[in-house]
Amino acid sequence: MGNKTNGILALLGLGALAFWKYKKSSPEQQQVVKDKINNAKDNLNKWGSDLKNKANEVASQVQTKVDEMKPKTEDPS
Repeated sequence: MGNKTNGILALLGLGALAFWKYKKSSPEQQQVVKDKINNAKDNLNKWGSDLKNKANEVASQVQTKVDEMKPKTEDPS
């Protein structure tokens, strides 16, 4: 438990420090931080939808393979 708690406390400390620095910075600097966060969010969303598209692609390829195999197994002749 000790290590996990220390890690969480360190993370909270870093967050608090970052927040304090953010509050002390100029509006321009705050805007830079906001832009970075928004860019990170956009990248994450893009990555997420890329991943979803890939998964759908693979799923449809698998479905195609299954469909290709069906007639061979169902055809009695």
